[in-house]
Amino acid sequence: MNGPLDGFRILDLTSMISGPMSTMILADQGAEVIKVEHPEGGDHTRLVSGRRGGFSSSFLNNNRNKRSVTLNLKDKDGIAACLKLAARSDVFIQNFRPGVAERIGLGEAAVRGVRSDIVYVSIAGFGFEGPWAGKPVFDPLIQALSGLTTVQGGADDRQPRLVRTILPDKLTAVQASQAVTAALLARARTGKGQTVTLSMLDTVISFLWGSDMSAHTFVGDEPDQDEPQSWIDLIYTTSDGYISVAAMTNKSWESLATALDRTEWLQDPRFATSALRDVHKNLRLELTQEALKDQTTDYWMVRLTEHDVPCARILTRAEMIEHPQVQANGIVIETDHPHSGRLRQARPPARFVGYSDFEPSPAQMLGQETRAVLSEAGFADAEITAMIACGAATDAQEPGE
Repeated sequence: MNGPLDGFRILDLTSMISGPMSTMILADQGAEVIKVEHPEGGDHTRLVSGRRGGFSSSFLNNNRNKRSVTLNLKDKDGIAACLKLAARSDVFIQNFRPGVAERIGLGEAAVRGVRSDIVYVSIAGFGFEGPWAGKPVFDPLIQALSGLTTVQGGADDRQPRLVRTILPDKLTAVQASQAVTAALLARARTGKGQTVTLSMLDTVISFLWGSDMSAHTFVGDEPDQDEPQSWIDLIYTTSDGYISVAAMTNKSWESLATALDRTEWLQDPRFATSALRDVHKNLRLELTQEALKDQTTDYWMVRLTEHDVPCARILTRAEMIEHPQVQANGIVIETDHPHSGRLRQARPPARFVGYSDFEPSPAQMLGQETRAVLSEAGFADAEITAMIACGAATDAQEPGE
C-alpha cells in the first residue's frame, strides 16, 4: 500500500501484542512487513478465543498489512533463511526473552554481519539486565511493578487496581514504532545502522512520570505515602445515566457554576483560584455531583454545551461506534476478510496528506507467503521445497477452528 514508509522492509520476529502492534503501525504507514512465525501454530494470538473463520480477532487486529512466512528458528536452515531475509531488510525487530536471539544465532552481531546498516530493535518486558531481565512477562506484571496499579487504585493505602486494558503492551507498541522511524531518520542522515532497545517497564514508568509522579519529582521532598488526587472520579451520576464534566480553567469553572445555577461558588474563597480548587477538590466534586443528580444526561449535555463547559456522555463500546463524532472522524472502518468475513476495525489515527486512502490487506494465513518471500530472497523452487520437506518452513496453512 502507498504510505510515507513505502520502500522500507521490516523483518518482524515478534509475537503476542507489543511487537506485532508496533510493526502493524509501520505496515499501516506503508512499510513492507514480513512476519516470521513458527511453522507449528505461529503467533500465539492466532490461537486465542474470539474467533471466526479460523482467525482470532486479536490476531486480525494486530497483524493486517503483513506477509506471513514460516521458518523454524530451531533449525539451521531456518536461521540461514532468516538471515538471508535480514540482508534485504531495513529493520529487524524481535521480542524474544533477553539472550534468546543471541543463543539461536539471530543476535545483533549475526544480523549486522549480513546487513551492516540495519536498524536492530529488541523489545523486552522488564529490561535487558538486572534481576528481573530473564523473568517471563505479561501485561499485568508490568502494571504491578511500574506502580500503575497503585495509580489506578488512587493512593498507596487503597486497593491496587489493574487498568482494564493491556496498556503496557499497547503503549510499548506505539513507542517502538516511533523509535523505529527515528532510527530510520538517523540512518538516512548518517548512513549508519541503529540499535534500539526498549522495555515495557521503562515505557510505562516514563509514561506515568508526566502526570502521576509529581510528588516524587522534587528530590528531598518525597512523601512517606502518596495520597489520592481525589476519592471521587470525574464521572457523575445523572437521573438516568452518567456524564463526565471537567472544569479545569477559571473560565470553565465560571461557566460550570453558571450552567448549574450555582453562582455562589464564584464567591466561595475555597474555590477562588485553580490551586485552591485543587486543594478542595473533593468538596468541589461533591457539590458538582449534587447539582447534576436530578436531571437527565440529555438535559445536562445541552445545558453544559450551551455554556461551553467541557463535558461528554459516558458511552458503551457499542454506543461509541455509532457516535456522530466517531463517525465523522472515519476512524472505524469495515473491510472484507477472505476467511473471517466482514470486519470492523480502527484505521490508523495519523493521516498523511498526499497518500492514498487507507485500504489494508487482511491478516494472512500462517505461512501464506513463505514461498513468495523466499523466492524473492533468491531461493530456488527446489531449495524452498527441500526446506518445507525437512520442516524448516511450511506452505500456507488453512486456518483451523
